[in-house]
Amino acid sequence: MPKLTGGQVVAQVLKQYGVPYVAGIPGHGIWSLTDAFLEKGSEIPFIQVFHEQSAVHLADGFYRASGKPMAAVTSIGAGAANTVLGLATAYSDSTSLLCITGGPPTHMRGHGLLQELDRHTDNGFPQVTDAVSKRSWVATRVEELPFIMHRAFNTMLTGRPGPAHIEVPMDVQAEAAEVSLHDLARRLPVGLQQPDPLAVDRAARVLVDSARPVIVVGGGAITADAAQEVLRLAETWQIPVVTTWNGKGAFPEDHDLFAGSVGQTGTIVGNAIASKADVVISVGCRFTDWSASSYAQGVTFSIPPAKLIHIDIDPHEIGKNYPAEVGIVADAKPTVDAITAALPSASPQRGEYLAELGRLKEEWEEQLASRRDSDRYPFTSQRPLGGLRNVMERDGIIVAGSGNTQGAVKQTFPVYQPRTHLTSGGFSSMGWAIPAAMGAKLAAPDRQVACVVGDGDFLMTAQEIGICVTHDIPVVFVVQDNSGFMSIRGGQRKQTSRHIGTEFNRPDGTPYSPDFKALGTAFGLESFRVEDPSDLEATYRKAFESKAPALIEVPTDRDAAGPWVPGWWDFPVPAYIDDERQGEYSSMRAKEQHL
Repeated sequence: MPKLTGGQVVAQVLKQYGVPYVAGIPGHGIWSLTDAFLEKGSEIPFIQVFHEQSAVHLADGFYRASGKPMAAVTSIGAGAANTVLGLATAYSDSTSLLCITGGPPTHMRGHGLLQELDRHTDNGFPQVTDAVSKRSWVATRVEELPFIMHRAFNTMLTGRPGPAHIEVPMDVQAEAAEVSLHDLARRLPVGLQQPDPLAVDRAARVLVDSARPVIVVGGGAITADAAQEVLRLAETWQIPVVTTWNGKGAFPEDHDLFAGSVGQTGTIVGNAIASKADVVISVGCRFTDWSASSYAQGVTFSIPPAKLIHIDIDPHEIGKNYPAEVGIVADAKPTVDAITAALPSASPQRGEYLAELGRLKEEWEEQLASRRDSDRYPFTSQRPLGGLRNVMERDGIIVAGSGNTQGAVKQTFPVYQPRTHLTSGGFSSMGWAIPAAMGAKLAAPDRQVACVVGDGDFLMTAQEIGICVTHDIPVVFVVQDNSGFMSIRGGQRKQTSRHIGTEFNRPDGTPYSPDFKALGTAFGLESFRVEDPSDLEATYRKAFESKAPALIEVPTDRDAAGPWVPGWWDFPVPAYIDDERQGEYSSMRAKEQHL
């Protein structure tokens, strides 16, 4: 057996397991490990970022675009703590990545080592990661590392995906031992988790008796590579399809059966169809409050009286928010395929139902056009998205930031293939989109990648655009500049008729914005500012044709409406507000079905 240091073990295992990049910052607590990436036989390209949070977001974006895990590494203490937001985002959205952090030498634990958390427990940081990772390990000996590494990959790549964390103490990184590296292929299960045939038959019988079924597709359908199976079921049984935040892309949005997205900032069509369904087939959807309009009956879903066929790889999700007529714990791909095969060969006649869907879509298109095709300046939130869709290739990847941009992309920017719409759904992390877009481009170098963010979101991790220059990652960044956190301001105004802490203003009250075009230029990007609607498409083309990192500043009206809000979000009204809003809130809350 070869004699390897702990750092060499990690590096060689990552290389053998097919990890193409490692992102991070090599602080003192991880030096011996990162040095191993320069050793012969374990060379892996290292993407040096400017903030540790971004290393994890970058790996997250890589997975979402490719379905393959990447690694992020960083130091002890502050560097390790900066990874928590990235881990939480990946954990919430069920995306796989490996985060490796340094740790105090085993013989120094509890002595108040530089950057050690030691008041509650010796070396307390691993406890922080417990809530934001699928599983976390601390290696205490070099001999443990091969086992820990294959367990981490087994954890990430089986069942419901999620991030894994490994802490490697500084002495374990540097010390050597005779070890045998483990073959990953012999440490992973073979095949997909098949559904119970009895459950499949029950689901098929429920569907046969339905008049207004709907399929709701979540991110789990994309993870399971079940898009074709969903399409086949929808076409075979003539079922409209709606999508959640992370399910967007699992069904082609130019298909006649596509009904839109659901939830608080879903579409009017999606909510109307889903709320009146008599059977809901859920594929990899966990029914978050945003996607279910806080469970208010008749807004997005009505379960009951609608019957729910709930398909999920994680039994934790079955029955959590809605009672299931049929709960199936299995992989979505074979499950949807089996349900389709169990249905009668003759398709039902749904002429009236589908005609209603067609009318709703025509009405929605007219409503969309009022903002998407508007030539007002500064722009609406939707106009830059319409222009971008006209220019981007069909399989281009759009990475959407949080806030108004996230909702506007969900409603206004159609996508047609899985893994072409990426957003931080469940955790809705600001600062995620910029590094995630870089990870997506590394995963799909031959495809266009556009990152659309509001200025507040952009300023969270703006410095990372420089990494696109230092590592030649040609992402096109579209910054919608409206001098503030306008999504938050809009919510505050609705609830309290005033706002605080959401506008970027000078002391005299006039709006403040950095010169984003100049900032992009200063970082070395091809940079533009669009001030005429007729220049939008031409500017996008220049940016993509440059084959270089680019930034496009798009001034956006503070008061130009963001996304439409056809759903509902349970946001309690302060008791000191004594008007009709209290009654409206109480009335809607009384309709919630989750309890």
